[in-house]
Amino acid sequence: MDKIYSTIPPDRIPWNMEDPPEIIRDIVQTGKVKPCRAIELGCGAGNYVIYFAQNGFDVTGVDISESAIRMAKRSASDRDVNCRFITADVRGDMSGVNDTFDFAYDWEVMHHVFPEDREAYINNVYKMLNPGALYLSVCFSEESPQFGGEGKYRRTPLDTVLYFSSENEMETLFKPHFEIKELKTVDVAGKFGSHKAIYAFMKKK
Repeated sequence: MDKIYSTIPPDRIPWNMEDPPEIIRDIVQTGKVKPCRAIELGCGAGNYVIYFAQNGFDVTGVDISESAIRMAKRSASDRDVNCRFITADVRGDMSGVNDTFDFAYDWEVMHHVFPEDREAYINNVYKMLNPGALYLSVCFSEESPQFGGEGKYRRTPLDTVLYFSSENEMETLFKPHFEIKELKTVDVAGKFGSHKAIYAFMKKK
């Protein structure tokens, strides 16, 4: 990830979109998630963190890439937006994140987290959330035609490997820790075309 953010122009990084996707805008504009202390896991260049901050959220962004976090901090400063960014591996040591939160979200991050790391990841999410907190997770569906259109593991043109999930897998992962409010496969508009993703909206048990 750090190589991508440090060598590819931001406008050529497929997932680096300045405007939030419809799903993000909808949960804010409808009040599905009201302004609160929030965290984005895998925030990249921080565009959505900035959006939440501009809409009254006290928000923190976390990413494994130091280059992405530098970009995020510059962008927030350029826009005079007050938010925080931390470099950390969301699959492992999160000791640098000292707060707890009322809302967490990961936007198309889970397909970078392979099955053997997912339990550790979800435990990290669970621990940082306050009782009754909300959690949104969106990741590539195995029904999506991207990158060959079949198989659980698919290599991308950026030479990364992604894991494409099923609804059943995600339900099994989330259910021990969260009350699942919605779990469905949706169409998501991307920078270079639409794709299918698994949308899960949950509440901490």
